[in-house]
Amino acid sequence: MRQLARFAISVRADDFVLHLEDEAGEKIDFAASPDQLDAVIDALDEMLTENEDPFFGAQRNGAVLQRPS
Repeated sequence: MRQLARFAISVRADDFVLHLEDEAGEKIDFAASPDQLDAVIDALDEMLTENEDPFFGAQRNGAVLQRPS
């Protein structure tokens, strides 16, 4: 499985473009409607909320991982 290294979102006239890049530098772009982008945001928020303790409450090398604000 490829690992996400970078992402960006740009605005076009009627939609958005998700720019994804993996660790090898391979890039792929996806056009998304405002409704699709909103659905992605909602799904990510829900998933992060459900898994907040395992990911953001876990300790790694003595440091507590914090959810970005």
